[in-house]
Amino acid sequence: MLVTAKEMLDKAKAGHYAVGHFNINNLEWTKSILAVAQELNSPVILGVSEGAGKYMTGYKTVAAMVKAMIEEMGITVPVALHLDHGSYEGCKKCIEAGFSSIMFDGSHLPIEENIEKTKELVKLAHENGMSIEAEVGSIGGEEDGIIGAGEFADPEECKKIADLGVDFLAAGIGNIHGKYPANWPGLNFDVLAKVQEKTGTLPLVLHGGTGIPADMIKKAITLGVSKINVNTECQLAFADATRKYIEAGKDLEGKGFDPRKLLAPGAEAIKDTVREKIELFGSANKA
Repeated sequence: MLVTAKEMLDKAKAGHYAVGHFNINNLEWTKSILAVAQELNSPVILGVSEGAGKYMTGYKTVAAMVKAMIEEMGITVPVALHLDHGSYEGCKKCIEAGFSSIMFDGSHLPIEENIEKTKELVKLAHENGMSIEAEVGSIGGEEDGIIGAGEFADPEECKKIADLGVDFLAAGIGNIHGKYPANWPGLNFDVLAKVQEKTGTLPLVLHGGTGIPADMIKKAITLGVSKINVNTECQLAFADATRKYIEAGKDLEGKGFDPRKLLAPGAEAIKDTVREKIELFGSANKA
C-alpha cells in the first residue's frame, strides 16, 4: 500500500535521519529499490520524473506497476510514489493517476507565480490525501528541460512557500543534478541554516544527492534535511555493471542474452547503491 511522504519525513525530521528518494525508470529499478527497502526495514520514496513517466507510457502505468509490485513482493515498509520536479500540469496528472505524493517545481518562475501555483496545488493534493513538495532556488544542472545554475534559495521566499502548507521543501544550497564538477565549492550550510530557521519543523529536501561527500550529507541532515534524492548514482552503477557483463562476453554464453540475465548485474548494482545510501542516510530500521 502506498502512503504519503509526509508522515515518514516528519518522523525523519524528528529522528535526525533522512529518507532516500530514489528515481525509478523501469521494472528493474523499482524492484531493486523496493527489495532493499524491505531488507533494511526502511521507508522509501520512489521518484518519477516527467521524462521517466513518459518513457514508461504514462503515470497511470507507473502507479499500477508500483501498487502491484508492492502487493506481489509483500512489501510492508512505507512506500511513497512521488512526482519529481513536476510541472503544474504534470502534478494534476499524477493526482488523477493515483500517486501518493507530488512535487511542484516552480523554482524557475517569478516567486509570485510560484506561490500562486503552489497554493492551488497544495489544496488539490491535500484534498486527495497526498503530500506535496515545493522548491525555492533552482537546483543546478538539468532535469527534464529545467536548467538551473545552482542558485541559493532566499530564506524569506522559503518561508512564504512553507506558509502555504507544503509538506516538505526543496531549497537550493549549491547542489546540482548529475555529476559534480571537480571545482564544485560544496553545499552552502549558512544558507541551509537560515532556511531551517525560517521554516521551523518543515522537512527540507536535498536534491542532487549523487556525489555529495558523506560528511556533507550528514551535516545537512543535522540542519534539517529529511529527504535526499538519488538518481544519477543508480544510473551510473547500472551502466557500469551492464558494460562489464557485455565486455566479458557473458551475453554470448548460453542464454546470457536473455534480458533477465543481461539486466541482472545492473539490477544488483542498483541494490548495492541503494543499500549504501539508506545506511548513510540513517533510515534503516526506521519503517
